[in-house]
Amino acid sequence: MKIVDLSRELYHRTPSYPGHPPIIHGIWKTHEESFADSGNVYGLSSMFISMADHGGTHIDAPRHFGKSGQPINEYPLENCIVPGICLDLRHIAPRAEIGPNELEAAVNKAGVPVPKGGTVLLCTGHHERTFPRKEYATDNSGVNVAATEWLAGRGVVHFGIDSMRPGPDGKVNLLVHKACLDLDITHIESLCNLEALLGRGRFTFIGLPLKWRDGTASPIRAVAVFDM
Repeated sequence: MKIVDLSRELYHRTPSYPGHPPIIHGIWKTHEESFADSGNVYGLSSMFISMADHGGTHIDAPRHFGKSGQPINEYPLENCIVPGICLDLRHIAPRAEIGPNELEAAVNKAGVPVPKGGTVLLCTGHHERTFPRKEYATDNSGVNVAATEWLAGRGVVHFGIDSMRPGPDGKVNLLVHKACLDLDITHIESLCNLEALLGRGRFTFIGLPLKWRDGTASPIRAVAVFDM
């Protein structure tokens, strides 16, 4: 098999969503400190991390969209290993809306149907163009409500995008989140390296969340798996 990593690297002060707490990553104990603590027997280094559940590459839980939604620890794992396709939307302008017509044209160009019970990853080129500059947090294109309904109508369990939010910054993005709750789907944010999937057809997407009690989201190690 061929595995393509679609996950952003996590490190101290990784760019995080505006208004969310920063990602803090540091040394808890050095090898030397541990060695001394063990009576000079053996040194085991360890680190710590503090972050929002929406940090880095992550999947939003339905609980994020409304109190009635599932928390991440109850999200079906069957939805986390699914067939997927990737659509080329790099021609869409920064901050612009992606509608059903753009999605349909991209599917036709890809030459593979939307997998029912699967996922659609949207390659806008935003991560490659802007990360880690400040524009990464503001200038993304994204789907509108009609496009979200179009995806749900084709039976996806979620969709993913290479930016911090599924829709363009502002009201449209908030309405897309609400639509996901109403349509019983969710989305994955802050993917990267989607360009490596273009033109390669269907793959298996894997993105397993942490089992955080009552979590509104979770970081995932997102990968695409191709049979060789």
